[in-house]
Amino acid sequence: MTIPNATHCIVESEKVRDYLLNLSHPAGKGKAAFFVAMGFRQSEWELLANALRLLIQHSPITITMTSRHGQKYIVDGPLVTPQGQLPLIRTVWVVDTGTDRPRLVTAYPFD
Repeated sequence: MTIPNATHCIVESEKVRDYLLNLSHPAGKGKAAFFVAMGFRQSEWELLANALRLLIQHSPITITMTSRHGQKYIVDGPLVTPQGQLPLIRTVWVVDTGTDRPRLVTAYPFD
């Protein structure tokens, strides 16, 4: 089963451009190094955002739990990269209380 309303997911530009693809971010630089090595670029952050949207629309939920923010979902699946690779990544999404759209929390390599 995939995340409900996955086709309407929220992937914020700041989350992708300024965190997941920012090699200078104190907490995100390790993730950024991975995504950059896979061919993604900060200047073309939409490519990663679209790949993450595609992943949650086609990959089943791995874990679900309730958090203080709402319903949290972990989805593991292949990420289609600009170089044509398919590395396995873990994504974390939340459907905030009072909303119905999943929002990206983070993504990172998963083996």
